[in-house]
Amino acid sequence: MHSSMSEAVVSGVDAEKLCSLPVPDYFPAAVVRQADQNIFADMSDKDVRKSLLVEQVPMPELAPDEALIAVMASAINYNTVWTAMFEPIPTFQFLKQMGRSGGWEARHDLPYHIVGSDASGVIVRTGSSVRKWKVGDHVVVSPAYVDEQDPDTHRDGMLGEGQKAWGFETNFGGLAHYAVVRASQLMPKPAALSWEESAVNPLCASTAYRMLVSERGARMKQGDVVLIWGATGGLGAYAVQLTLNGGGIPVGVVNSAAKAEVLRSIGCEAVINREEIEDGDPTLLERPDGWKKMGKVIRSLVGEDPHIVFEHVGRKTFAASVFLARRGGTVITCGSSTGYEHIYDNRYLWMRLKRIIGSHGANLHEQCEVNRLFALGQLVPALSKTYSLDEVGAAARSVQTNQHIGKVGVLCLAPRPGLGVTDPLARERIGEHRLTAFRR
Repeated sequence: MHSSMSEAVVSGVDAEKLCSLPVPDYFPAAVVRQADQNIFADMSDKDVRKSLLVEQVPMPELAPDEALIAVMASAINYNTVWTAMFEPIPTFQFLKQMGRSGGWEARHDLPYHIVGSDASGVIVRTGSSVRKWKVGDHVVVSPAYVDEQDPDTHRDGMLGEGQKAWGFETNFGGLAHYAVVRASQLMPKPAALSWEESAVNPLCASTAYRMLVSERGARMKQGDVVLIWGATGGLGAYAVQLTLNGGGIPVGVVNSAAKAEVLRSIGCEAVINREEIEDGDPTLLERPDGWKKMGKVIRSLVGEDPHIVFEHVGRKTFAASVFLARRGGTVITCGSSTGYEHIYDNRYLWMRLKRIIGSHGANLHEQCEVNRLFALGQLVPALSKTYSLDEVGAAARSVQTNQHIGKVGVLCLAPRPGLGVTDPLARERIGEHRLTAFRR
């Protein structure tokens, strides 16, 4: 049942009214429970629908530098799948570590973990030290949870020792009716986008931006050939757009003819369907004969080897990535969805002067640069399907089993898709056809 505050947010009342209403004592949230950490002990299929539950949870207290967000929409990221599988370690270890820090951090150490690292919504409360944001503001949330008192944070928000992924390494994440965020995570919601279109972008789009465009990543330049694994996935869909925007040449790798068509529809002309490369042998790309076959196909499409390989798949592709990058090329990696322990032939790295760069998330400046691109319509959401919060298990399962394309959205307080657009003229300029590319 919705509280009066929730109903007021959905109906779009003004800030004065929101300030006058009490926040609810409890609210629905997607959680995993500490008591369930061993439920997959004897199961080969760690089906996240068994562990990811929607429950009523108590409203947390707000720290001075935090805001309480009424979440209109959120999204599924692979870190939520990891959390719900309790792999590679149960995330309750992160929460206990926060608890040991004491102070406001102690709130996070609970026997349940509210998950979710993306959100769009409305500010309904601010802490006493929040200056630049106020109740009623429409916002999206950066998942980078940083320690502003760490000197390294001021060099780069991602380098501070206390940096965490919100909703994965912290509690009170975005797959809920309410979320607690630091003021340093807030950005204005793009006015041309709906709640769910806004919610799916921050984590994946900013990660791809840092990997490809930022001075801390691969520093892609005009004309660079960029090999993008999983090119219609959450990360890959933004990597393709960023490559095209920056004058690069994306070579997108997908695993079906249907995904290949989606990729071509957003302007990626060089597309490789892994099914055709593997020809029934799913381990081919883990072997030198497969790498050489892949290299030949890439050269047939674009005439040369990749300057940059956009890597996030991990064990199953990493050796191929190191081989396929051209002499002096770069492999940039931000994750390992098929396994963290990589085996590759180091001769292709050192003798051909290649680089491997680790990249994680994005700092607030990079996040805001990406958010601006969405506001301008130079990037469009990769939203393909939207679920309700009650269906969060099914939404996460679709990502776990790679049955999705682009990004999977989750409606929280928003009663239906399509709400939240406050600048319809800007939306018209961007074009409905572009904005809905992944939903077709």
